[in-house]
Amino acid sequence: VRITHNNLTVGYFVFYFLFTLGLIIKKSLVLSYPDDLLACDVGLLFLMAALECIHFCCGVKGNLTESEGYLFANLIATGTTIVLAVYFLVWQTYVMWGDVILSSILLVMYGLSGVLACTSFILIDKIRRHN
Repeated sequence: VRITHNNLTVGYFVFYFLFTLGLIIKKSLVLSYPDDLLACDVGLLFLMAALECIHFCCGVKGNLTESEGYLFANLIATGTTIVLAVYFLVWQTYVMWGDVILSSILLVMYGLSGVLACTSFILIDKIRRHN
C-alpha cells in the first residue's frame, strides 16, 4: 500500500470531522449554544467535508493525469478548507482545547498538501514548456 500526503490528509480529516462533530454535540448539550450558531457550525463542518472530498479527488486525479486543471482545483479547495479550518480554530461559537489542537494539526497538513500541490503544478508546467 502506497501512502501519500492525500491519504494522510483524508485519514486525519475523517478523525477530525468525527471528533469535531462530537465536540459540537457535546457543547450543544452542556453549554447554552444558540440554535442559529449551532446550525452554522454544523453546516460549515459538513461543507468542509464536501470540500475535502473535492480536495482529495482533484489531488489524486491531478497527480495521476498530471493535469494542471485538477491541480489548480486542488489548490483552490485547499485554500478554502484552510479558511474553514481557521474558522474552527478561532471563530466558532465555543473553542475548546481539543478544537485548537486538532485544527492546528489539520492546518499543518493542509499547508503541506498545498506546498506539494504547488510544487507539482510548477514541475508539470516546466515539463510542458520544455516539450
